Amino acid sequence: MLWNCLAVGAGGFIGSILRYLITAAMPHTSFPWVTLAINVTGTFILAAVAALVLRGAMTDGHLSLMIRVGLCGGFTTIGAFSLDTMDMIQHGAYLGAAGYTVLTCVLCVAAVFAGSMVARFV
Repeated sequence: MLWNCLAVGAGGFIGSILRYLITAAMPHTSFPWVTLAINVTGTFILAAVAALVLRGAMTDGHLSLMIRVGLCGGFTTIGAFSLDTMDMIQHGAYLGAAGYTVLTCVLCVAAVFAGSMVARFV
């Protein structure tokens, strides 16, 4: 259990710092493109690794936990998505908020399928 916690913590540390660095490096716009891209990318990675685990192509349980729960959990964020959406609504960007919500849901579900498909070829 301790090794599992350390693996998740290490992955979370890496994922959170990556999210911070990417967000800090990108210019702020009225539409949260960076959060959208991070969530879709993280979802793709999560699905690909999960598919590899299910296929038996990734057998290291600690590495799987580190990537799926830690890195992807620290990298992606429903909180940032929700905050971005609320901010857009509070600034009267109702259409943008609706588009962002739909894009996030559709692209993240598509990323799950894409990640699973890519993992079949690894």
